[in-house]
Amino acid sequence: MLRVLAVNVGSSSLKLDVRELGVAAALIKLEVRGIGRARGVLVENGVEVSEQVFADHAAAFTALAARLPEPRRLARIGHRIVHGGPRYRATTWITAAVLDELEALVPLSPLHLPPALAVVRASRARFPEPPHAAVFDTAFHSTLPARAYTYAIPAAWRDAGIRRYGFHGIACADVVAQLGTALRPRAVLLHLGAGCSATALRDGVSIDTTMGLTPLEGLMMASRSGDLDPGALLYAQRALGLSVDEVERALNQASGLLGVSECSANMRSVLQRQDDPRAALAVELFCYRAAKTVGALTVALGGLDQLIFSGGIGEHAGAIRARIMAQLAFLGLRVADPDQGGDDGVISAPLSAVEARIVRVDEGRAIAAEAAGLSLPSH
Repeated sequence: MLRVLAVNVGSSSLKLDVRELGVAAALIKLEVRGIGRARGVLVENGVEVSEQVFADHAAAFTALAARLPEPRRLARIGHRIVHGGPRYRATTWITAAVLDELEALVPLSPLHLPPALAVVRASRARFPEPPHAAVFDTAFHSTLPARAYTYAIPAAWRDAGIRRYGFHGIACADVVAQLGTALRPRAVLLHLGAGCSATALRDGVSIDTTMGLTPLEGLMMASRSGDLDPGALLYAQRALGLSVDEVERALNQASGLLGVSECSANMRSVLQRQDDPRAALAVELFCYRAAKTVGALTVALGGLDQLIFSGGIGEHAGAIRARIMAQLAFLGLRVADPDQGGDDGVISAPLSAVEARIVRVDEGRAIAAEAAGLSLPSH
Protein backbone atom coordinates (compact mmCIF):
# COMPACT_ATOMS: atom_id res chain seq x y z
CA MET A 1 0.00 0.00 0.00
CA LEU A 2 1.35 3.42 -1.01
CA ARG A 3 2.69 5.24 2.04
CA VAL A 4 3.11 9.03 1.89
CA LEU A 5 4.66 11.53 4.29
CA ALA A 6 2.87 14.89 4.35
CA VAL A 7 5.02 17.81 5.52
CA ASN A 8 3.25 21.01 6.57
CA VAL A 9 5.43 23.97 7.59
CA GLY A 10 3.99 26.96 9.45
CA SER A 11 5.86 30.12 10.45
CA SER A 12 6.59 28.65 13.92
CA SER A 13 5.30 25.09 13.59
CA LEU A 14 5.92 21.87 11.70
CA LYS A 15 3.56 18.92 11.15
CA LEU A 16 4.39 15.49 9.74
CA ASP A 17 1.59 13.04 8.89
CA VAL A 18 2.13 9.53 7.57
CA ARG A 19 -0.73 8.35 5.35
CA GLU A 20 -1.54 5.21 3.42
CA LEU A 21 -3.57 5.47 0.24
CA GLY A 22 -7.18 4.49 0.87
CA VAL A 23 -6.93 4.71 4.68
CA ALA A 24 -8.87 7.62 6.19
CA ALA A 25 -6.86 8.11 9.38
CA ALA A 26 -3.18 8.99 9.53
CA LEU A 27 -0.83 6.27 10.77
CA ILE A 28 0.88 8.89 12.91
CA LYS A 29 0.57 12.67 13.33
CA LEU A 30 3.60 14.51 14.65
CA GLU A 31 3.94 18.21 15.36
CA VAL A 32 6.35 20.72 16.84
CA ARG A 33 4.94 24.03 18.09
CA GLY A 34 6.89 27.09 19.17
CA ILE A 35 9.87 26.78 16.83
CA GLY A 36 12.43 29.49 17.53
CA ARG A 37 10.85 30.36 20.87
CA ALA A 38 11.99 29.83 24.44
CA ARG A 39 9.60 26.89 24.82
CA GLY A 40 8.81 24.39 22.10
CA VAL A 41 6.44 21.43 22.36
CA LEU A 42 6.60 18.10 20.55
CA VAL A 43 3.19 16.51 20.03
CA GLU A 44 2.41 12.96 18.89
CA ASN A 45 -1.14 12.03 17.88
CA GLY A 46 -2.50 15.01 19.81
CA VAL A 47 -0.58 14.29 23.02
CA GLU A 48 2.29 16.50 24.24
CA VAL A 49 5.36 14.29 24.48
CA SER A 50 8.12 16.69 25.47
CA GLU A 51 9.14 20.32 25.87
CA GLN A 52 12.43 21.56 24.49
CA VAL A 53 13.96 24.34 22.46
CA PHE A 54 13.80 23.96 18.68
CA ALA A 55 16.16 26.54 17.22
CA ASP A 56 14.75 26.33 13.71
CA HIS A 57 12.55 24.26 11.43
CA ALA A 58 15.40 22.01 10.32
CA ALA A 59 16.03 21.05 13.97
CA ALA A 60 12.31 20.40 14.44
CA PHE A 61 12.27 18.19 11.34
CA THR A 62 15.20 16.16 12.66
CA ALA A 63 13.38 15.58 15.95
CA LEU A 64 10.14 14.52 14.26
CA ALA A 65 11.78 12.39 11.57
CA ALA A 66 13.40 10.28 14.27
CA ARG A 67 9.92 9.28 15.47
CA LEU A 68 8.56 8.17 12.10
CA PRO A 69 7.56 4.49 11.97
CA GLU A 70 9.27 2.41 9.28
CA PRO A 71 10.66 5.37 7.34
CA ARG A 72 12.02 3.06 4.63
CA ARG A 73 8.46 2.30 3.60
CA LEU A 74 7.82 5.92 2.59
CA ALA A 75 7.05 5.90 -1.14
CA ARG A 76 6.48 9.64 -1.60
CA ILE A 77 6.87 12.83 0.39
CA GLY A 78 4.64 15.86 -0.14
CA HIS A 79 5.59 19.33 1.08
CA ARG A 80 3.20 22.24 1.56
CA ILE A 81 4.71 25.24 -0.22
CA VAL A 82 2.81 28.46 0.41
CA HIS A 83 3.66 30.36 -2.78
CA GLY A 84 4.10 29.01 -6.30
CA GLY A 85 4.38 32.39 -8.01
CA PRO A 86 3.24 32.76 -11.62
CA ARG A 87 4.82 29.52 -12.83
CA TYR A 88 3.76 26.79 -10.41
CA ARG A 89 0.03 26.28 -10.76
CA ALA A 90 -0.10 22.58 -9.87
CA THR A 91 1.72 20.04 -7.70
CA THR A 92 5.20 19.28 -9.07
CA TRP A 93 8.17 17.10 -8.23
CA ILE A 94 10.99 18.91 -6.48
CA THR A 95 14.35 19.08 -8.23
CA ALA A 96 17.41 21.24 -7.62
CA ALA A 97 16.18 23.58 -10.36
CA VAL A 98 12.72 23.83 -8.79
CA LEU A 99 14.30 24.65 -5.42
CA ASP A 100 16.32 27.44 -7.00
CA GLU A 101 13.19 28.91 -8.57
CA LEU A 102 11.30 28.71 -5.28
CA GLU A 103 14.16 30.54 -3.54
CA ALA A 104 13.54 33.44 -5.92
CA LEU A 105 9.95 33.64 -4.62
CA VAL A 106 10.98 34.18 -0.98
CA PRO A 107 10.24 37.96 -1.09
CA LEU A 108 6.58 37.07 -1.84
CA SER A 109 6.25 35.01 1.36
CA PRO A 110 9.16 35.84 3.70
CA LEU A 111 7.57 34.22 6.76
CA HIS A 112 6.67 30.87 5.23
CA LEU A 113 8.92 30.07 2.27
CA PRO A 114 12.35 30.14 3.99
CA PRO A 115 11.42 27.58 6.69
CA ALA A 116 9.54 25.45 4.15
CA LEU A 117 12.56 25.32 1.83
CA ALA A 118 14.87 24.56 4.77
CA VAL A 119 12.67 21.58 5.65
CA VAL A 120 12.59 20.43 2.01
CA ARG A 121 16.38 20.35 1.98
CA ALA A 122 16.56 18.55 5.33
CA SER A 123 13.95 16.04 4.16
CA ARG A 124 15.66 15.33 0.85
CA ALA A 125 18.95 14.79 2.66
CA ARG A 126 17.42 12.39 5.21
CA PHE A 127 15.13 10.58 2.75
CA PRO A 128 16.90 10.67 -0.64
CA GLU A 129 15.10 7.68 -2.17
CA PRO A 130 11.40 8.64 -2.34
CA PRO A 131 10.46 11.47 -4.71
CA HIS A 132 9.51 14.77 -3.04
CA ALA A 133 6.57 16.82 -4.29
CA ALA A 134 5.76 20.51 -3.82
CA VAL A 135 2.06 21.03 -3.10
CA PHE A 136 1.25 24.71 -3.57
CA ASP A 137 -1.24 26.68 -1.49
CA THR A 138 -1.71 29.00 -4.48
CA ALA A 139 -2.52 26.25 -7.00
CA PHE A 140 -6.20 25.93 -6.08
CA HIS A 141 -6.72 29.57 -7.05
CA SER A 142 -5.17 29.23 -10.52
CA THR A 143 -8.77 29.29 -11.79
CA LEU A 144 -9.30 32.94 -10.80
CA PRO A 145 -10.56 35.05 -13.72
CA ALA A 146 -8.62 38.16 -14.73
CA ARG A 147 -11.16 40.44 -13.07
CA ALA A 148 -10.41 38.75 -9.74
CA TYR A 149 -6.63 38.49 -9.93
CA THR A 150 -5.74 41.79 -11.64
CA TYR A 151 -4.68 44.82 -9.62
CA ALA A 152 -5.29 48.31 -11.01
CA ILE A 153 -1.59 49.15 -11.15
CA PRO A 154 0.88 50.14 -13.90
CA ALA A 155 1.51 47.55 -16.62
CA ALA A 156 5.17 47.27 -15.67
CA TRP A 157 4.14 46.17 -12.17
CA ARG A 158 1.72 43.60 -13.55
CA ASP A 159 4.42 42.35 -15.92
CA ALA A 160 6.62 41.79 -12.86
CA GLY A 161 4.06 39.27 -11.56
CA ILE A 162 2.21 41.51 -9.12
CA ARG A 163 -1.30 40.08 -9.00
CA ARG A 164 -3.65 38.20 -6.70
CA TYR A 165 -2.55 34.60 -6.19
CA GLY A 166 -4.67 33.50 -3.20
CA PHE A 167 -3.68 31.12 -0.41
CA HIS A 168 -5.12 28.44 1.88
CA GLY A 169 -5.64 26.48 -1.34
CA ILE A 170 -4.76 23.14 0.24
CA ALA A 171 -7.42 23.70 2.90
CA CYS A 172 -9.91 24.75 0.20
CA ALA A 173 -9.22 21.60 -1.80
CA ASP A 174 -9.74 19.44 1.29
CA VAL A 175 -13.09 21.12 2.03
CA VAL A 176 -14.28 20.59 -1.53
CA ALA A 177 -13.18 16.94 -1.44
CA GLN A 178 -14.85 16.31 1.93
CA LEU A 179 -18.18 17.83 0.96
CA GLY A 180 -18.45 16.20 -2.45
CA THR A 181 -22.08 16.35 -3.56
CA ALA A 182 -22.99 18.25 -0.37
CA LEU A 183 -21.11 21.28 -1.71
CA ARG A 184 -23.66 23.71 -3.11
CA PRO A 185 -23.20 25.63 -6.40
CA ARG A 186 -22.52 29.05 -4.82
CA ALA A 187 -20.49 28.76 -1.62
CA VAL A 188 -18.22 31.00 0.43
CA LEU A 189 -15.52 29.31 2.48
CA LEU A 190 -14.43 31.30 5.55
CA HIS A 191 -11.12 29.82 6.65
CA LEU A 192 -10.46 31.48 10.01
CA GLY A 193 -7.36 30.74 12.04
CA ALA A 194 -4.03 32.43 12.66
CA GLY A 195 -4.31 33.30 8.99
CA CYS A 196 -7.76 34.10 7.61
CA SER A 197 -9.19 34.08 4.12
CA ALA A 198 -12.50 33.87 2.30
CA THR A 199 -12.97 32.12 -1.03
CA ALA A 200 -15.89 32.21 -3.45
CA LEU A 201 -16.52 28.72 -4.81
CA ARG A 202 -18.69 28.20 -7.88
CA ASP A 203 -19.30 24.47 -8.31
CA GLY A 204 -16.18 23.86 -6.22
CA VAL A 205 -13.95 26.14 -8.30
CA SER A 206 -12.30 29.27 -6.90
CA ILE A 207 -13.54 32.39 -8.70
CA ASP A 208 -12.40 34.97 -6.13
CA THR A 209 -10.51 35.03 -2.87
CA THR A 210 -9.26 37.59 -0.36
CA MET A 211 -5.53 36.93 0.01
CA GLY A 212 -3.49 38.50 -2.74
CA LEU A 213 0.12 38.74 -3.85
CA THR A 214 1.01 37.72 -0.30
CA PRO A 215 -0.97 36.23 2.62
CA LEU A 216 -1.26 39.75 4.10
CA GLU A 217 -4.26 40.92 2.09
CA GLY A 218 -7.91 40.43 2.98
CA LEU A 219 -9.47 39.57 6.32
CA MET A 220 -8.21 40.68 9.73
CA MET A 221 -6.04 37.89 11.17
CA ALA A 222 -4.31 36.90 14.39
CA SER A 223 -1.30 39.18 13.93
CA ARG A 224 -1.66 40.23 10.29
CA SER A 225 -3.47 43.41 9.31
CA GLY A 226 -5.44 42.29 6.29
CA ASP A 227 -6.73 45.09 4.05
CA LEU A 228 -5.59 48.64 4.64
CA ASP A 229 -4.92 51.77 2.61
CA PRO A 230 -1.51 51.40 0.90
CA GLY A 231 -1.08 55.10 1.57
CA ALA A 232 -0.97 54.23 5.27
CA LEU A 233 2.26 52.32 4.67
CA LEU A 234 3.86 55.30 2.97
CA TYR A 235 2.69 57.59 5.76
CA ALA A 236 4.03 55.24 8.46
CA GLN A 237 7.42 55.12 6.79
CA ARG A 238 7.66 58.88 6.48
CA ALA A 239 6.02 60.01 9.71
CA LEU A 240 7.33 57.28 12.02
CA GLY A 241 10.67 56.79 10.32
CA LEU A 242 10.09 53.08 9.72
CA SER A 243 12.18 50.96 7.39
CA VAL A 244 10.63 48.52 4.90
CA ASP A 245 11.59 45.63 7.17
CA GLU A 246 9.99 47.32 10.19
CA VAL A 247 6.75 47.91 8.28
CA GLU A 248 6.71 44.31 7.07
CA ARG A 249 7.31 43.00 10.58
CA ALA A 250 4.56 45.19 12.04
CA LEU A 251 2.00 44.13 9.43
CA ASN A 252 2.78 40.43 9.82
CA GLN A 253 3.52 40.10 13.53
CA ALA A 254 2.04 43.07 15.44
CA SER A 255 -1.28 43.79 13.74
CA GLY A 256 -4.66 42.05 13.50
CA LEU A 257 -6.19 40.78 16.75
CA LEU A 258 -2.92 41.45 18.57
CA GLY A 259 -2.55 44.99 17.27
CA VAL A 260 -6.11 46.07 18.08
CA SER A 261 -6.60 44.21 21.37
CA GLU A 262 -3.04 44.95 22.55
CA CYS A 263 -3.20 41.76 24.60
CA SER A 264 -3.10 38.61 22.45
CA ALA A 265 -3.15 37.16 18.94
CA ASN A 266 -5.18 34.21 20.25
CA MET A 267 -8.93 34.54 19.72
CA ARG A 268 -9.79 32.55 22.85
CA SER A 269 -7.70 34.89 25.00
CA VAL A 270 -9.19 37.99 23.36
CA LEU A 271 -12.72 36.68 23.92
CA GLN A 272 -11.94 36.21 27.61
CA ARG A 273 -11.06 39.93 27.88
CA GLN A 274 -14.29 41.40 26.49
CA ASP A 275 -14.54 43.79 29.45
CA ASP A 276 -11.52 45.56 27.93
CA PRO A 277 -12.78 47.90 25.19
CA ARG A 278 -9.69 47.21 23.07
CA ALA A 279 -10.36 43.46 23.08
CA ALA A 280 -14.07 44.05 22.44
CA LEU A 281 -13.23 46.22 19.44
CA ALA A 282 -10.83 43.58 18.09
CA VAL A 283 -13.59 40.95 18.10
CA GLU A 284 -16.11 43.37 16.59
CA LEU A 285 -13.71 44.29 13.79
CA PHE A 286 -12.85 40.65 13.11
CA CYS A 287 -16.50 39.61 12.76
CA TYR A 288 -17.62 42.72 10.88
CA ARG A 289 -14.88 42.42 8.28
CA ALA A 290 -15.57 38.71 7.80
CA ALA A 291 -19.31 39.30 7.32
CA LYS A 292 -18.70 42.24 4.97
CA THR A 293 -16.41 40.07 2.87
CA VAL A 294 -19.03 37.33 2.62
CA GLY A 295 -21.36 40.00 1.25
CA ALA A 296 -18.79 41.05 -1.35
CA LEU A 297 -18.16 37.46 -2.46
CA THR A 298 -21.90 36.93 -2.71
CA VAL A 299 -21.81 39.57 -5.45
CA ALA A 300 -19.00 37.65 -7.18
CA LEU A 301 -21.12 34.49 -7.08
CA GLY A 302 -24.42 36.16 -8.00
CA GLY A 303 -26.01 34.83 -4.81
CA LEU A 304 -25.18 32.53 -1.93
CA ASP A 305 -26.28 28.96 -1.26
CA GLN A 306 -23.79 27.89 1.41
CA LEU A 307 -21.44 29.39 4.01
CA ILE A 308 -18.64 27.12 5.20
CA PHE A 309 -16.48 27.66 8.30
CA SER A 310 -13.06 26.05 8.64
CA GLY A 311 -9.74 26.71 10.41
CA GLY A 312 -9.02 26.85 14.13
CA ILE A 313 -11.36 29.78 14.84
CA GLY A 314 -13.94 28.80 12.24
CA GLU A 315 -14.18 25.25 13.56
CA HIS A 316 -14.10 25.92 17.30
CA ALA A 317 -15.28 29.46 18.12
CA GLY A 318 -19.09 29.32 18.14
CA ALA A 319 -19.34 32.87 19.48
CA ILE A 320 -17.44 34.18 16.45
CA ARG A 321 -19.52 32.17 14.00
CA ALA A 322 -22.73 33.46 15.64
CA ARG A 323 -21.64 37.09 15.38
CA ILE A 324 -20.67 36.73 11.74
CA MET A 325 -23.88 34.92 10.79
CA ALA A 326 -26.06 37.43 12.65
CA GLN A 327 -24.81 40.11 10.27
CA LEU A 328 -25.78 37.94 7.28
CA ALA A 329 -29.43 37.44 8.21
CA PHE A 330 -30.41 39.70 5.30
CA LEU A 331 -29.27 36.90 2.96
CA GLY A 332 -31.83 34.57 4.51
CA LEU A 333 -29.29 32.83 6.75
CA ARG A 334 -31.00 31.43 9.84
CA VAL A 335 -28.94 29.97 12.66
CA ALA A 336 -29.86 26.73 14.44
CA ASP A 337 -26.90 26.23 16.77
CA PRO A 338 -23.64 28.04 15.97
CA ASP A 339 -21.83 26.15 18.73
CA GLN A 340 -22.52 22.67 17.56
CA GLY A 341 -23.48 21.12 14.24
CA GLY A 342 -24.97 17.72 13.60
CA ASP A 343 -23.01 14.80 12.24
CA ASP A 344 -22.91 16.61 8.90
CA GLY A 345 -21.62 19.85 10.48
CA VAL A 346 -24.71 21.87 9.51
CA ILE A 347 -25.35 24.76 11.92
CA SER A 348 -28.09 26.61 10.01
CA ALA A 349 -31.81 26.15 10.63
CA PRO A 350 -33.71 23.70 8.39
CA LEU A 351 -35.59 26.48 6.53
CA SER A 352 -32.55 28.75 6.13
CA ALA A 353 -32.15 30.07 2.57
CA VAL A 354 -28.39 29.74 3.01
CA GLU A 355 -26.93 26.59 4.53
CA ALA A 356 -24.13 27.14 7.07
CA ARG A 357 -21.86 24.33 8.14
CA ILE A 358 -18.51 23.54 9.75
CA VAL A 359 -15.90 21.45 7.93
CA ARG A 360 -12.87 20.28 9.86
CA VAL A 361 -9.90 20.66 7.55
CA ASP A 362 -7.12 18.09 7.35
CA GLU A 363 -4.32 19.60 5.28
CA GLY A 364 -2.11 16.54 5.82
CA ARG A 365 -4.66 14.38 4.02
CA ALA A 366 -4.86 16.85 1.12
CA ILE A 367 -1.05 17.09 0.80
CA ALA A 368 -0.71 13.30 0.81
CA ALA A 369 -3.46 12.92 -1.79
CA GLU A 370 -1.76 15.42 -4.11
CA ALA A 371 1.62 13.67 -3.82
CA ALA A 372 0.01 10.25 -4.29
CA GLY A 373 -1.82 11.39 -7.42
CA LEU A 374 1.24 12.77 -9.20
CA SER A 375 2.77 10.63 -11.96
CA LEU A 376 6.21 9.37 -10.99
CA PRO A 377 9.08 11.52 -12.27
CA SER A 378 11.02 10.23 -15.26
CA HIS A 379 14.73 9.71 -14.81
